[in-house]
Amino acid sequence: MSAGTDEQPAPALHVAEPADRLDLPGAEDAAADFLRALGLSLDSESLRATPGRMARAWAEMLTPRPFDLTTFPNDEGYDELVLARDIPLRSVCEHHLLPFVGRACVAYLPGERILGLSKLARVVEHFGCRPQTQERLTKQVADWLQEQLRPRAVGVVMSAEHSCMTLRGVQAIGAQTVTSTLLGRLRTDPRSRQEFLSLSGVMAA
Repeated sequence: MSAGTDEQPAPALHVAEPADRLDLPGAEDAAADFLRALGLSLDSESLRATPGRMARAWAEMLTPRPFDLTTFPNDEGYDELVLARDIPLRSVCEHHLLPFVGRACVAYLPGERILGLSKLARVVEHFGCRPQTQERLTKQVADWLQEQLRPRAVGVVMSAEHSCMTLRGVQAIGAQTVTSTLLGRLRTDPRSRQEFLSLSGVMAA
């Protein structure tokens, strides 16, 4: 999507986690204690380095990549939905610290500014890289875009499989959880809401 050859973007909002928030040696020690507490021996060659690998893996899952949220003037006055569908979704259930994965659809009705489509996926990743509930994650993405972009509407739909539900407890393999947040015209105007839900795949036959 082009904002015109002569237009310059507004100063970008740099979104990043503090560089000093991680203590990998401490996480590795804690991982070793955790595994031993579950009755596992770390003396074998195959498990000796597992605590370090666990620490690095969890640090990666819980640390979003930094990005710049750059917006551009909506010079063409575009007033239809901008929608990104099938955005990969990965997060961690805060109740069991087990992953849940799926897809997100994020859309907005532009106001005075537009943004690059890749930023919609970046925002999903940013809020997914922390212990979450799917309900909260869906709302955080929508509320943040509403605050930063000031569009006329925002819609977010997420569908995910939770391993805390499929690998333990009820063991409902294949069960999908769907959540949505609609703001602005997508919430108040039935026709706009129906268009978004149809394009997102929620209402697909």
